[in-house]
Amino acid sequence: MQITPEAFWVILGMAVVTYATRAGGLWIVQRFTLSEKVKIWSEYIPGTVLVSIVAPNIVGGGLPEVVAAIATILVAWKTRVSLLAMATGVICVWGMRSLLS
Repeated sequence: MQITPEAFWVILGMAVVTYATRAGGLWIVQRFTLSEKVKIWSEYIPGTVLVSIVAPNIVGGGLPEVVAAIATILVAWKTRVSLLAMATGVICVWGMRSLLS
């Protein structure tokens, strides 16, 4: 696989912008004293971002995606182990797609 110079510079630029956004956000947040409500609210951001990425695939997907979503939710609810829940979802989608094709 060969990467063109344009692709390399685009990827490098995206990496720099991503890093700058994250580092800048951390730098700005450290300059302020956050209220307890804001601290609690910010703890929910990673989960909501994950849901916003996964939800369109579930809604637009078929039976494997729906079954995997249900299995993932049940495992997360019962075990409270995020990595196990995500692995369950991936395995369910893979297994269902293999069975149905």
